[in-house]
Amino acid sequence: RAAEWQLEQPAWSGRLRITAKGSTAFIKLEDKSSGELFAQAPVEQFPGMAVESVTDSSRYFVIRVEDGNGRRAFIGVGFADRGDAFDFNVALQDHFKRVRQQSELAQQAQDQEQGPKLDLGFKEGQTIKLNIANMKKKEGATGSTRPRPAGPGGLSLLPPPPGGKCSSGERPASLPTPARLPGTPITDSLLSWPQPTAAPAADVWGDFAKASG
Repeated sequence: RAAEWQLEQPAWSGRLRITAKGSTAFIKLEDKSSGELFAQAPVEQFPGMAVESVTDSSRYFVIRVEDGNGRRAFIGVGFADRGDAFDFNVALQDHFKRVRQQSELAQQAQDQEQGPKLDLGFKEGQTIKLNIANMKKKEGATGSTRPRPAGPGGLSLLPPPPGGKCSSGERPASLPTPARLPGTPITDSLLSWPQPTAAPAADVWGDFAKASG
């Protein structure tokens, strides 16, 4: 319980820093000004014996410090701000979460190397069949469209519009055959259309020509 500690007169005050080397995290208590190391607690598992929370506060912990010569001691540490205590917890959790992920990835890679390898190559004489839908043409699709009748010289003539039949049933007169001039060849692609005769010009003067003077 943190209430049993002398919180008003701590034995030491300084800064706390967390470092990592491999899978081990190190809680370092350092002097605020010089950065001199006061104590260090290696943490190989969290939660575990190296770091424990007190029962009556979320800002105080018990850590196990070591001097490197085999001597260990349990000391109580606390934070004046609750946010710093939260960051302390999160930093340790993130470190060991990353350690577990790296261990799982290494184990998966080892299992893949030891397991049988998949042979995805084709064996001799082995074939594969692909079923591609909608690639075959429908029967009779090629004969469904009729080619347009080609006119003289390769020109395509459009069929007459619907409803264009004469009411009397008579066929329209065919076009006269173009006359061939001497020495001038007429190609099949040219059509000669009859030109309408111009109406005689009317007398613009009318009856004014008969007027006297």
